[in-house]
Amino acid sequence: QVPLVESGGGLVQAGGSLRLSCVASGSIFRGNHMGWYRQAPGKQREWIATITRGGTTNYADSVKGRFTISRDSPKNTVFLQMNSLNSDDTAIYYCNTIPTTASWGQGTQVTVSS
Repeated sequence: QVPLVESGGGLVQAGGSLRLSCVASGSIFRGNHMGWYRQAPGKQREWIATITRGGTTNYADSVKGRFTISRDSPKNTVFLQMNSLNSDDTAIYYCNTIPTTASWGQGTQVTVSS
């Protein structure tokens, strides 16, 4: 069983929105804080959002106010609602535990055209 499967990326115009999903295996999802990360071309992977077991959220300054992380525990799924996208958001998006303990999935590509 693949531990993490991200989906929902695509090509969107600046100012648009996308909703990403990440399905995690139960052994990973249960009891862990979950997060979203991204890796832009030529840059290192960076953390962008956390949701704790209890539902508390935290965001990197670069996405605060535009992105919203949520989780559906019965479905072992984490979401990332992304609004007001700009070209700086172009990246491959990944989910993982916080701190990272699982193998990385393939991620989902988000491309924002200006």
